[in-house]
Amino acid sequence: MSYSAFEHAPWTQTQDGLSICVRLTPKSSRDQIDALKSRDDGLAYIKARVRAPPEDGKANEALIRLLAEVLGLARSAICLTSGATGRLKTLNIAGKPAELETRLQAVCASSAAGKPGRR
Repeated sequence: MSYSAFEHAPWTQTQDGLSICVRLTPKSSRDQIDALKSRDDGLAYIKARVRAPPEDGKANEALIRLLAEVLGLARSAICLTSGATGRLKTLNIAGKPAELETRLQAVCASSAAGKPGRR
């Protein structure tokens, strides 16, 4: 499903990159970007899962590693800004907003086509 099918994309452009909304499932069988989803209230998010447990920030670090890998970025370009202990997280990604948005669209499109971003 493309992000255009949602009322809002799960990311917004910021002055220095993008802010993205991710729903993370820890202790999964693989590290993977699954799909775009939307809550009943209209909030769109990227559904992701990681093998790491939700303890001592391990799942958050695994999410940052996964996003860096699938987007072709350094881990230092991605920062968790909220949701450290919850499933719904907000992350900032530093870079050129238009370029980052294109990369995220490609990752989400491949997950919708049954080729999820994974490690």
